[in-house]
Amino acid sequence: MSVTVRIPTILRTYTDGRSEVTAEGGTLQEVLADLDRNHQGIAARVLDDDGRLRRFVNVYVNDDDVRFTEGLATPTPDGAGVSIIPAVAGGAR
Repeated sequence: MSVTVRIPTILRTYTDGRSEVTAEGGTLQEVLADLDRNHQGIAARVLDDDGRLRRFVNVYVNDDDVRFTEGLATPTPDGAGVSIIPAVAGGAR
């Protein structure tokens, strides 16, 4: 399955500055593995040492936050959009 992955500004050094790239896979885990094969090092910024999504990174498949669906096992149907969004800390004082 081919999906479009939206890359946040902070990770675009891994994608030669591109804001969107394509990746293959039937699940989010497979998509991230393919993404890392083609853009080496990007998975280490999204996954922790145990292979789980980092706490400060939100990932959506289409409009669904994968933390509330099936996590890395979330299906990624052909044509889906995957968004990687770093969490923003802070707030008003």
